[in-house]
Amino acid sequence: MTEHLTRNLRSDALDNRQRILDAARTAFATDGMDVPMREIARRAGVGPATLYRRFPTKQALATEAFSEQMEACQVIVDEGLADPDPWHGLCLVIEKLCELHARNRGYTTAFTTAFPHAVDLATKREAALASLTELSRRAKSTGRLRSDFVLDDLILMLMANGGLHATSTDARVAASRRFATLAIQAFRA
Repeated sequence: MTEHLTRNLRSDALDNRQRILDAARTAFATDGMDVPMREIARRAGVGPATLYRRFPTKQALATEAFSEQMEACQVIVDEGLADPDPWHGLCLVIEKLCELHARNRGYTTAFTTAFPHAVDLATKREAALASLTELSRRAKSTGRLRSDFVLDDLILMLMANGGLHATSTDARVAASRRFATLAIQAFRA
């Protein structure tokens, strides 16, 4: 639907849309989901009416802004599922998801809680969670993942990872890597 929509826009409207998405991605990544829509419009160099014409709600804006992260998340989970060693695949997923979430503070909120009813995000989120459930089932069957592990443990870990604060993205990613290592140790049988 997005592809059809963008083909019918004038070039200036398409430019405005892209500037809004770029500003939203940057704002959500650095400031989280609490950044006001007016601030996103200001950063994009457009008026609030232009922003609301393209994205009537913050949910609609976040759904579009995070589409690339959702795709990256699914690729990571698929990579973990494809690993012949389910425990190794789960560890890989934990490490890569922590880094993906550390690079974008707003994405963690959108993925774990903020917009559970956004159709595109919810559908992709449910697919990723179903794949993670299967991967954790396989890892448990090897005896290397704790038998009492539940998917909510992974969501809780991602939420805690999203709470890491650092002076730079690089420092946040480094802290996230350490956190992933500790989480993996906690999940080990």
